[in-house]
Amino acid sequence: MADETANSVLYEVSDGLATITINRPDAMNALDTSVKVALRDALRSAAADTAVRAVLLTATGRAFCVGQDLKEHVGKLDEARGPGGGNALSTVREHYNPIVRAITEMPKPVVAGVNGVAAGAGFGFALACDYRVVADTASFNTSFVGVALTADSGVSWTLPRLIGRSRAADLLLFPRSISAREAHELGIVNKLVPAADLAAEAVAVARALASGPTVAYASLKESLAFGASHGLSEALEKEDELQTRAGESEDHTIAVRAFLNKEKPKYLGR
Repeated sequence: MADETANSVLYEVSDGLATITINRPDAMNALDTSVKVALRDALRSAAADTAVRAVLLTATGRAFCVGQDLKEHVGKLDEARGPGGGNALSTVREHYNPIVRAITEMPKPVVAGVNGVAAGAGFGFALACDYRVVADTASFNTSFVGVALTADSGVSWTLPRLIGRSRAADLLLFPRSISAREAHELGIVNKLVPAADLAAEAVAVARALASGPTVAYASLKESLAFGASHGLSEALEKEDELQTRAGESEDHTIAVRAFLNKEKPKYLGR
């Protein structure tokens, strides 16, 4: 099944995997309003679709996503200064926050296939994903301070949890292009692959997750998010709750029986 949610964002579902592709290569996949709305809606559709068990977020062309479309943004700044005013940065509340929440709160794994530069909100979207497969020619840049803005798209939360507060502060205060190899060494990249292999490797990882125990994956996502902001005692209670949920799934019974029979489990995603 294939559907173009918008020309700028492609959405396809096949065998439990939803592939969402940012498709504005001539603008290095910069985020204008049409892209942000389509991306937000595509992610929400994937989250709500019970046939979808994993999501691959990727892009076409040389870039993964260079962040906010500054040409459109300048126009909105001018409008905000004109009669009637307005908030030129309402996009954070209307688009960026819902996109990040859709990725992080989705009860299924989301893989980022980073094909090129990921900057600003594009970096934030990649960080929000559960697993990052990255081409060795890709790069990352926080970018925000470079245009006199602070972090958004969840970067203030995700980046320090991946690489530590000190390193995150360095990259945010002094934006620079980080090579894929350096990002891998810092812990930002899960799997570094040759650029020619990026598409196949990202799909392979996402398909492996799409055929896995979906309830267990959802519980792991929730557990990791909870543990990032709670103490050990609370985390242990949460683990008990989530383990009960996973243990009651059909996939757990399938996995145990397959193990005892020395067979490979065939999960149903429930």
